Amino acid sequence: MGLEINYLDGQTPLSEEELDGLKISSITTREELDEFEQFNIEKAIQWTFGKKIQPKDLLSEKFIKDLHKRMYGEVWKWAGSFRTSEKNLGIKSYLIPVQLKQLLDDAMYWYENQIYSPDEVAVRFKHQLVSIHCFANGNGRHSRLMADLIMEKLYNEPFLTWGGSSLVKSNEKRKEYINAIKIADRHDYRQLIMFAKS
Repeated sequence: MGLEINYLDGQTPLSEEELDGLKISSITTREELDEFEQFNIEKAIQWTFGKKIQPKDLLSEKFIKDLHKRMYGEVWKWAGSFRTSEKNLGIKSYLIPVQLKQLLDDAMYWYENQIYSPDEVAVRFKHQLVSIHCFANGNGRHSRLMADLIMEKLYNEPFLTWGGSSLVKSNEKRKEYINAIKIADRHDYRQLIMFAKS
């Protein structure tokens, strides 16, 4: 297979087996991969438009997997399936279902009991979801879209702006984003919330 990927800070390398899951053999560069993935992601976003999604459905393992499959299923064979390999980020792969269930239960509790503001629920969920690292690829984009859907479907609020810039390219906004994630790793979500709303 001819795909060569130069990984940016904060991106998780794919194993050879995962790279073999690429459905479009003509993709050979990161730019081409980003373009195909972005087209697929835009279709997934369109799928969510106008959908009434109940909190218990949005905050479910089924929806987490279905959304990932819709975001990446035209590009990767393993889209929508939990990763089975260990990564430089995230928990051990065999713990994913248990940790995800805990996060989903926590988020439902935050929502039902109004523990945090809508933007803090969304950002906390996004951060903890990406920390679990459910999938081989696309965890950052998937978790940001989940946060946006929490804002829209649970709270009738607009999507977050995430710095108003592409976060898949190496730039100042990506550095600011990665720094905010690292601060959130220490349980201080203020900077990540500010970034999400900027």
